[in-house]
Amino acid sequence: MRVAAIQLNSQSDVPRNLAHVEVLVARAASQGARLVLLPENFAYFGDELGKRAVAERLDDAPTSEGDGPIVAAMRALAVRHGVWLLAGGMPETSEDTARPYNTCAVFGPDGRLVARYRKIHLFDVELGDGGSYRESTSTMAGTEPVVFRVPGDDGIVVGLSVCYDLRFPELYRRLIDAGAELLVVPAAFTLATGKDHWTVLLRARAIESQAFVLAAAQCGKHGERLTYGKSVAVDPWGDIIAQTSEGSGIVVAELDRSYLARVRKQLPALQHRVLG
Repeated sequence: MRVAAIQLNSQSDVPRNLAHVEVLVARAASQGARLVLLPENFAYFGDELGKRAVAERLDDAPTSEGDGPIVAAMRALAVRHGVWLLAGGMPETSEDTARPYNTCAVFGPDGRLVARYRKIHLFDVELGDGGSYRESTSTMAGTEPVVFRVPGDDGIVVGLSVCYDLRFPELYRRLIDAGAELLVVPAAFTLATGKDHWTVLLRARAIESQAFVLAAAQCGKHGERLTYGKSVAVDPWGDIIAQTSEGSGIVVAELDRSYLARVRKQLPALQHRVLG
């Protein structure tokens, strides 16, 4: 199955960001992608007050008069291009109006919401460059791992995660135990951490999980924040299949499930687990 990850330099202007997403999703679909992954903060990358203001609810119906502009745009793009559209990390309203969820929402080719994953691990860190982030002050944490299946002869089981989740291999073990063959990582990795850890962690998750990994990143400057970019597809042996260059763009990769099966058979590490 052919998949694509989109790399963006999103800002605080939602209509501008969505217009850019529309162009790049169309480009990915024109190259044969059946599944398209957007990065974290694809629709809004600005201050926390603004994020609360643009947070939207997610409705399980195929269409809804109550959709906000972000959800409506995602449904429409999935239908127009006949793709499985994974809407990276978007603000979803929660029971705490001051703290929306950071949600990866999956829309099928019919526009229906087929899965949603609320980011479990929140980025609360002090960085060596003097910067600090407290995602938990403005975001409600999720609690449940989520997988979904793309149907068809070339279909695949997809495990969902968001950005900082990448540092917690136990989450990916849960996803593999639930049948995941492709792990997706929409992200906005900081430049400070990304330059040292991004590719290393993605390859590690692919190797230990014996799964494909598809990662869509933010790049460049967003106010005072710098993100690393380098969206990438990794195979189950840990080899990089494809990677974006600098700036906005797309990475397209062909996922061969027979190769995944061969790796798991020849090196059956998942069957040799003793603990966990």
